[in-house]
Amino acid sequence: MGMATGMIRPAVLADAPRIYALILALADYEHLLDAVDASQEMITEALFGSNPRLFCDVAEQDGQVVGLAVWFYNFSTFRGRHGIYLEDLFVEPEHRGKGFGKALLQTLAQRCISEGLARLEWSVLDWNEPSIAFYKGLGAELMDEWTICRVSDRSLWRLAGHGPYTGHPGLDSNA
Repeated sequence: MGMATGMIRPAVLADAPRIYALILALADYEHLLDAVDASQEMITEALFGSNPRLFCDVAEQDGQVVGLAVWFYNFSTFRGRHGIYLEDLFVEPEHRGKGFGKALLQTLAQRCISEGLARLEWSVLDWNEPSIAFYKGLGAELMDEWTICRVSDRSLWRLAGHGPYTGHPGLDSNA
């Protein structure tokens, strides 16, 4: 997708260091930098390994990646079709307001239409009013009646029926 000052394109392997840097910038913006335990190598493998299940489109201006949309396919049993789940959308603060975020979302919406997918969905932190306003302005419906559930780390280990937790370096192994 072309833009007046930039473009949206699928990420390529050479973008991996920049993608990782933007993921860290997003985590910092969301006050979640301490929650990041993914390495650049892990993200690179997920996006560009032999069987990728994660995808990324990037916003580029003057040869520099300034934003990203990290996504994967999900499935709606009620609709009987796949959709896209947008894991991360981030545009560097100095490049916001130029249409990159909207163009990244439009690219995903176009993919949904061209592939016959049922929907495009994502989550937004409830305190992130600028993003909420932006999404609403694009026609996004906030799903207030749905609450995200997550099981990870120690709880995931326990749910799986394993013994003492040993899956994350630095965490107490007898939780």
